[in-house]
Amino acid sequence: IATFRGCASLTSITIPNSVTNIGESAFEDCTNLVNITIGDSIVSIEAQAFSGCTSLTNFTIPDSVTSIERFAFYRCLNLSSITIPNRVTSIRDNAFRLCASLTNITLPESLTNIDDGAFFGCTSLKDITIPDSITSISIGVFADCTSLSSITIPDSVTSIGSVVFSGCTSLSSVTIGNGVISIGARAFSGCTSLT
Repeated sequence: IATFRGCASLTSITIPNSVTNIGESAFEDCTNLVNITIGDSIVSIEAQAFSGCTSLTNFTIPDSVTSIERFAFYRCLNLSSITIPNRVTSIRDNAFRLCASLTNITLPESLTNIDDGAFFGCTSLKDITIPDSITSISIGVFADCTSLSSITIPDSVTSIGSVVFSGCTSLSSVTIGNGVISIGARAFSGCTSLT
């Protein structure tokens, strides 16, 4: 836990294939970390692993990873590109919260859970595709994504949580699939571009 937390002078690191887990807060607040090479044996990126790595601009998650835990990339303010592999089944709460430079992301068909606030405050996020493997969208997942202009919710989704798209001021087009049976409170509150 917190192996390299707060190592402000760390700029580059290579994680070998012998490592299977990036532990909780492992690189939290490594504010000058720019280059990370990760081995192909990593299965899980634990809570807050890269939280506050404000110099990180891109990140490729190895194909071996199945889960991205809570707050894993929280406040990675300059992270503009991330690749999520096809084995990831869950993105836990607030995993990418306040990644203000993230412009687009492709969610894999393997994904079954996107937890509360996963992309909250990703103010540059313009485009996201929700895969057919998702059955529910949790509380505040895309809240305050102020650049998001359109969203299509697939037929596989049965419930939309509260404040999911709250504060998405550029959202002008919403397509809701035939499977949705419940929409939570204030799900689209503050979406001032919806007419």
